[in-house]
Amino acid sequence: MTDAPKNINQYFDHASLKPDADEQAITKLCKEAIEHKFFAVAVNPIWVRTAAEIVQGTNVKVVSTVAFPLGANRTDIKTDEAARAVSDGADEIDMVANIGWIKSGEFTKVEQEIKNVRKSVPFNILLKVIIECSLLTKPEQISAALAVINGGAQFVKTSTGFSGGVTLEQVKILFEAVSGQIEIKASGGIKTARQCQELIECGASRLGSSSSVAIVQELQQLT
Repeated sequence: MTDAPKNINQYFDHASLKPDADEQAITKLCKEAIEHKFFAVAVNPIWVRTAAEIVQGTNVKVVSTVAFPLGANRTDIKTDEAARAVSDGADEIDMVANIGWIKSGEFTKVEQEIKNVRKSVPFNILLKVIIECSLLTKPEQISAALAVINGGAQFVKTSTGFSGGVTLEQVKILFEAVSGQIEIKASGGIKTARQCQELIECGASRLGSSSSVAIVQELQQLT
């Protein structure tokens, strides 16, 4: 295995998104992110304010999910959820696209919804859109990625982790589709340093994982 990026800790959105995550789990997540200098913590909306208070004064960002994990909320609910998350202290939004619309070929609706969410938060708040690649064909992944670009988001994200994990092929497809116009976040089942390295080599510039600590510890043992 070739060397992983020296700053690989800065690729991680350290995540705790399971429904049974409690305040103790969120506190632990944030302290780990501070200790290991991860880029961000990713939490569900109810925990944004808690996370923001814990990481205040550090370089760790707070990512809030929107319409997680199904993406099937009404657009006005998604926009309100995004705006409220920012009000609570979120620096970035990871929203789930309407997967049913993607499967139906309704990409104009997908694009418009992303535009609405983009308009609901300040310009400096990063918007990542999850398209759940494991549920999509290659043409659907490409069309969804283009809708994310046209909707004004900064990232397309492979998956929630609740409907299958990320693959190298998914990242390769998205990397070619976006042609450098936006960035790619890989997530779902990322548990090893080798996976991280390969995903980064395929074009991912952010990694979402709940195993971030174990991964950086694995890398430390290899060096």
